Parts: sequence; C-alpha cells; structure tokens
Amino acid sequence: MFSNAHFELAEERVEQEREAQVAAARADLRRDGADECVDCGQQIPLARRRAYPAASRCINCQTEIEREVYCR
Repeated sequence: MFSNAHFELAEERVEQEREAQVAAARADLRRDGADECVDCGQQIPLARRRAYPAASRCINCQTEIEREVYCR
C-alpha cells in the first residue's frame, strides 16, 4: 500500500517541522522583551531587560503576579 519512499517522505517532513520548531524556539529566546510593562505601561529598566531579555513586565508587576500565583 505505502512504499518506503512514502515513509521516508513522511520522516523528512516530521524532521523539517521539528527543525522549524527548534528554530522558532531559539528565535524566541533571542528576541528582546518589551520596553514597557504590559501591565502598568511604565518603562522596564535597562538593567532588568539585560538581566532577563524576555521580560514583559516591570519588577513590581512581575512580583505582584508571582505573589498571586505562588502565595495562594
């Protein structure tokens, strides 16, 4: 019904999709976070952005979020 060529083609596609997912994940890790906090709109200090480039919240808003999540 299916030849080895079909299975090889399917394996190639799976590998291509996996490579694309890895590339997208690496790009996400390299991308800079926001300049402004998504919650309060204040500018995120440069020191925080350097320490955690993917930061999307200022330290005050991030602290509040973590309190809500971890201190229930």
